[in-house]
Amino acid sequence: MSDKDTTSESTRVIGQGGEDRAARFLEKRGFHILTRNFHCRGGEIDLVCRDGKVLVFVEVRLRRNAGYGGAGASITASKQRRIILAAQHYLAANTKTECDCRFDCVLLDGEKIEWIRDAFAAD
Repeated sequence: MSDKDTTSESTRVIGQGGEDRAARFLEKRGFHILTRNFHCRGGEIDLVCRDGKVLVFVEVRLRRNAGYGGAGASITASKQRRIILAAQHYLAANTKTECDCRFDCVLLDGEKIEWIRDAFAAD
């Protein structure tokens, strides 16, 4: 196994741990996790949840080192567009009727967890 394979594997494990923490955090606040790691061409959604009657698309960002900015700094406009694209694919494939939706972010900076409701919107 090359160093690159080891690095990407450990990054995946760390990322999965962050998503697990975020999912537990949201479940304690009454969210129901519907899907994890929804992929489509051009985008991905970390968590798809139900908060009451609202469908919530959650981006989880983990930063162990703030040297490159905090977790929130990594959610660029380009990243938001990819999440919105993935949400549109999810809705087309998984919902029969219109429903209220929003985009939340869970930011993990070390042991600190920050939850941002309505972090951004589809235009």
